[in-house]
Amino acid sequence: MLENRTVKYAYFDIILFDFFKKTRGKIASGQKNDGFQTDHGILVFEHTSEVIQAENLLKKNGWDIRVMGPPPEIQTGCDLVIVFPVIAQLEIVRLLTARNNIPLQVVPVTDPLLEPVSLFQTKDFGDYFMVRAANMKITVDKQTRIIVNVSGGGCPDVPWLAGEMVGKPLAGAPDPLEIGHTLCGYALGLAFKEMKNQCLP
Repeated sequence: MLENRTVKYAYFDIILFDFFKKTRGKIASGQKNDGFQTDHGILVFEHTSEVIQAENLLKKNGWDIRVMGPPPEIQTGCDLVIVFPVIAQLEIVRLLTARNNIPLQVVPVTDPLLEPVSLFQTKDFGDYFMVRAANMKITVDKQTRIIVNVSGGGCPDVPWLAGEMVGKPLAGAPDPLEIGHTLCGYALGLAFKEMKNQCLP
């Protein structure tokens, strides 16, 4: 399997080299390629747990990365991808490989169809506002910023997380990324962070 992934990296390195040959002038000048920004790539993993491990490792090493949803064109892997600066592909892949966290695919985003999508869905219920990330949802009272509901997922810590968060102000509630221990806790943590970004000054 490792040999197959090594061949895959070589293939994407060729794509990346050709991509830079065609667009290096536009990238160097900060311009877009036909109105589309081509300065990032996607790391695709088989399991969500691998995404979490890679995210933690890359952020600890100072890389500017984001977790997002895969574009429709990417049919393999889990429901999360990592977006990274494409110019750092070799360094990032070497770091992940050294930690035995090898992505299924490393894809330069050279086309709008390969753009990753937002993880979050939002819904305004009038008095309440909901943010969903993957299978986890968090809802707050728009006036008081009190968390009124946490739902979704099937992990054993979801009821406990709900008990720790519901009824508390958004600004003072515990972060699921710090107190959770499952993939549901991770997804809830992402929704919690997005809710704070949208509702708190």
